[in-house]
Amino acid sequence: MSGPTAPAANASDPAALPEVARIARDLIRIDTQNWGGGRASGEREAAEYVGAYLESLGLITHYFEPISRRTNVTARAPGKNPDRPALILHGHLDVVPAPAEGWSVDPFEGLVRDGMLWGRGAVDMKDMDAMILTSVAELLRAGEQPDRDLILTFFADEENGGVEGSQLVVRDRPEWFAGATEAISEVGGYSIDVAGRRAYLLQVGEKALLWIRLVARGRAAHGSRLHGDNAVTRLAEAVAALGRTEWPVRLTETTTQLLARLAEITGESDADPDALAAYTGPAQGFLRSTLRTTANPTGLTAGYKHNVIPDRAEALIDVRVLPGTEDAALADIRRIIGDDVEIQTVHRDIGLEVPFSGDLVERMVAALGRHDPGAPVIPYLMGGGTDNKALASLGIAGFGFAPLRLPADLDFTGMFHGVDERVPIASLEFGQRVLTDLIRTC
Repeated sequence: MSGPTAPAANASDPAALPEVARIARDLIRIDTQNWGGGRASGEREAAEYVGAYLESLGLITHYFEPISRRTNVTARAPGKNPDRPALILHGHLDVVPAPAEGWSVDPFEGLVRDGMLWGRGAVDMKDMDAMILTSVAELLRAGEQPDRDLILTFFADEENGGVEGSQLVVRDRPEWFAGATEAISEVGGYSIDVAGRRAYLLQVGEKALLWIRLVARGRAAHGSRLHGDNAVTRLAEAVAALGRTEWPVRLTETTTQLLARLAEITGESDADPDALAAYTGPAQGFLRSTLRTTANPTGLTAGYKHNVIPDRAEALIDVRVLPGTEDAALADIRRIIGDDVEIQTVHRDIGLEVPFSGDLVERMVAALGRHDPGAPVIPYLMGGGTDNKALASLGIAGFGFAPLRLPADLDFTGMFHGVDERVPIASLEFGQRVLTDLIRTC
């Protein structure tokens, strides 16, 4: 595939952006929206842009497009010690949809304002894509060679569970990852404020994903009838019951360690788990969800005319459960909604949890410590999921380490899949420095 021309510069941008911000901006300007279920703008142009950049560094790229426009790209930077296990640095090129009417800026303009880069993907995860690319570029341009092979891979379709992306790559191109034992990707390594003190979250686990559809059936009729067999009513009762359920706290090894570190930082050793998480301010929305199952209704479909009672109504539910509790959660959901609403599984994947220990973890912690001395690094279990799940089928341990030092008052976690997504340019520069440091030392 031929490399694309970079999108034109924005005249309103500062005269000279750091390269990491320019790359992130260019990627934001390439529309890679993914609505799920096979409906997507496609990642081809973004993959070609990334591939051209990697080729400019002297690397050999490989593309895989199993479905039209759903393009994945990889390259391997050879290490000085090829007998050592390779390290994967991976990102995804798709983004969730960004309806423009909800934003205060054009979500695909890549606007630079107030020291921040705005746009869909600024947080999830074209910022990390740019940090990976420019960190490796800094190393190679200086004539340096990593100690072990670095496998740089950029996937399609992560925002749909990797069904048309990483899952197909792992199945059909496992040789891309030959010799690799560990992987680094998104949603970890960023800073949070804990009772006025900066700390960093290092992601060592992910909850399992269960996307389910609830289907209620009834009897079609005229909208004016006295009617006791209404599919919409039946579905609404089930959705309300599930959406209002307060799931109990259930700790894993990772969340136990998380709470212990929060107690140590705050001095609140007797606080309950939710109270401890509340000390993290805006980040508590992410962290409290890791302590329990969550089941959020995200879509409703029923009816086709105002005066027709439909015979079918459907709801989409995004369920995230602790690793290993998938079947128990489905049994709980059945109990909550009753027997007269069908549960269909749309997509199901695994949960992950790896130890907060070992050489790579120690080196990630040390890299952060060199660039932000004294800031504690805390393990956490992410409520969402990444392409690390697909790589786990190859025996590869995945971590979330996209290092960003963020302002204490920025609701960073709230911008994942939200509106007015943005990241400070200074944070991108910090992240590139830390990531470059890591790959030099690991």
